[in-house]
Amino acid sequence: MHELASVRRLLIVEPCEDCLRLIPGLRIAGWEVDTCGLDAALSHPCDVGLIRLLPQHFDQPQRIKDLITRSQTEWIAVLTADDLRRESIGDFVCEWFFDFHTLPFDVARVQVTLGRAYGMARLRAQGAGYSAAAEHQMLGESRPVRELRRLLSKLAPTESPVLIRGETGTGKALVAHLLHEQSQRSDQPFVSVNCSAIPEHQLDFELFGEEGDTHPGGSPRKPGRIEAADGGTLFLDELGEMPLDVQARLLRFLQDRYIETAEGRVPVDVRILAATHIDLESAIRKKRFREDLYYRLNVLQVGTAPLRERHGDLALLANHFAHLYSQETGRRPRNFSQDALVAMGKHDWPGNVRELENRVRRGLVLAEGRQIEAFDLGLLGEEEISSSMGTLDEYKSRAERQALCDVLTRHSDNLSVAAKVLGISRPTFYRLLHKHQIR
Repeated sequence: MHELASVRRLLIVEPCEDCLRLIPGLRIAGWEVDTCGLDAALSHPCDVGLIRLLPQHFDQPQRIKDLITRSQTEWIAVLTADDLRRESIGDFVCEWFFDFHTLPFDVARVQVTLGRAYGMARLRAQGAGYSAAAEHQMLGESRPVRELRRLLSKLAPTESPVLIRGETGTGKALVAHLLHEQSQRSDQPFVSVNCSAIPEHQLDFELFGEEGDTHPGGSPRKPGRIEAADGGTLFLDELGEMPLDVQARLLRFLQDRYIETAEGRVPVDVRILAATHIDLESAIRKKRFREDLYYRLNVLQVGTAPLRERHGDLALLANHFAHLYSQETGRRPRNFSQDALVAMGKHDWPGNVRELENRVRRGLVLAEGRQIEAFDLGLLGEEEISSSMGTLDEYKSRAERQALCDVLTRHSDNLSVAAKVLGISRPTFYRLLHKHQIR
């Protein structure tokens, strides 16, 4: 038997006669349709909303904005062509609605728009579900993310050190947070130290504390981050940037589990997590990282996948960030145009999730239309990609010119040899030089 499709709930607010005539066809297409007035709209949960905009709504747009903001779904406006010509109405509709239809309805287009709105609403719902604790959630359903979640569930309850490896921007700090939150130390401190962000001469003091003034009335000793994490977890980010002298002291602490101070030994119970994007094995060979410390910290290992390998997660992450950062701009979360989605799919994401987050943030600020476009994200759209690539003849012409320049660099004193190297006759060689305006 085929599994029944999930019910798609449509709410029509302030339904007009044209709207009511749509209902039988929509129900045949699988929609569960309900109707109500504006005041009751929030008490009717739905996947997609269709609202007939009336003159009083244009006079009090805040009521519409409140409905859209609080309902957390996609809304489609229904209005007349004359309404759309009124001052500022077009901007209002484009800013707040997923799409709009003018009366009378194009029924086929309504069906398509509702389907697209439903798909976007599902993405929005996933993002909203994650965002309850968005800072420490691992978004995505790709195979690398699912496998990573399973691995973390196994490693988190242990007390062993974990080395987290991966490219910049792949969420190594997030992995550390999750390991702590799923551990038996979750109700104890989580202390993070970025070894590359603290000057080398201060990192020792930050980790192990700073002795106070021994004179009467002098300042007391200042404990370091290791002591602050007592009972909990210490996360050493950018471990590969740690100076060798601090590495040596960290190794002693890992062996002894106490910190030597002027007043005596301070025992500390802490679990160590460390992260790096550099090749530690290469750093060991170059005498930049201690091999004994490496083996102390590399008891368990976790790898974070780059965004280009997380197939299927891109749209979910982008929509999540669009929802998250829309609060900064005070504007309704925008959707991404098809061109923007294609451009994101073709981008290599060298900065990984962090780059995606920053580009979406930029897109929300720069977008002027109803949707975020590729150029708002700083990416090339389909048309720009096509124009930048050029035709096949243009490719051939550029390659031809490059070949001439290369051969002239080596054999400019003997054009006969240059022509022979290219496998062409001397007259053809001269003709090509003239064609490309060389020499």
